[in-house]
Amino acid sequence: MKLQEIYNHLDKISPFELQEKWDNSGLIVGDLHREISQVVVSLDVDADMIEEAKEGTLFVVHHPLIFSGVTVLDFAKYPANLLEKMILKKQSCIAMHTNFDKTHLNRYVFEKILGFEVASQEEFVCVAKGEWKYRALLTLLRDKLGLPTLKVIGKKELIRSIALTTGSGASLIDEIEADCFLTGDIKYHDAMKALSENLMMVDVGHYESECFFAEILAEELKILGILAIIMKSKNPFMMETVPQ
Repeated sequence: MKLQEIYNHLDKISPFELQEKWDNSGLIVGDLHREISQVVVSLDVDADMIEEAKEGTLFVVHHPLIFSGVTVLDFAKYPANLLEKMILKKQSCIAMHTNFDKTHLNRYVFEKILGFEVASQEEFVCVAKGEWKYRALLTLLRDKLGLPTLKVIGKKELIRSIALTTGSGASLIDEIEADCFLTGDIKYHDAMKALSENLMMVDVGHYESECFFAEILAEELKILGILAIIMKSKNPFMMETVPQ
């Protein structure tokens, strides 16, 4: 199967035109006329994956390998070090980032993983309404996302509405109309802003809230008759217990 056929199918299920202006979803590496030997889906691509995958592999990933403008290809540094390996093995890469957030990822995590019912959705933000006790909500997040500890801002004992943006969504604080906002990569000043505006926030991790990308996309590719290989990318952060 040619890369163009797969690209067209991906564009149909989650149009690349939906991506944000600052994003770089779409074809990152490759030739649309090239034959593809296998498809690998993953949140990210790393050196081990490139080494393990055979020549002619297409990687379909969530995070674009080239995000901002590349002015120098220094093969000792990221991302050029990975690009060189891919090119030498005639491998390709397509990214489905903010377009896939809008069409698939946020809603899937909200409904299928966390078990909330979507009352409303605005692009990156899903909202559920109901009643949740503080401790019960944290237990749910811990168990479903595999988070042994959670950073919480503005604790509320009773929560009547919950919003979620997977990945890094704290910049959307001003758009949130809910008692509690779940997202990753919450910075100090975001936390201070939320606290002052009586918005409860829980940091559910960037990796932890997006690691379901591959399983969602693998199911979509089955429609095209493609059996994609799911490779689990590594979380770059390690949790270490410091001895007393």
